[in-house]
Amino acid sequence: MTIQKFQQQIEAIYFKRDAKRGVPLTFAWFVEEVGELAKEIRKEPRDRTRLREEFADVFAWLSTLASLLEISLEDAANIYAEGCPKCNGTPCRC
Repeated sequence: MTIQKFQQQIEAIYFKRDAKRGVPLTFAWFVEEVGELAKEIRKEPRDRTRLREEFADVFAWLSTLASLLEISLEDAANIYAEGCPKCNGTPCRC
């Protein structure tokens, strides 16, 4: 699945509800999901299934925020297509 298709899928599933909630509260949910990911990363041993689920949740909430703010995540990702956006290096030379 491409980034664009993922963002479209998240819009189809959640956009109406997230739009009603608004950007500030949706951002709060996103931050909460990042916190849940952080907890899973800190655990030893790490549960790869739980990590995968938390990464998916963070990506989904990021996608819905981007959609609410009319940002294409695929376009945003392309900022890094040529390497570091400041020095164009891969790896970064900044």
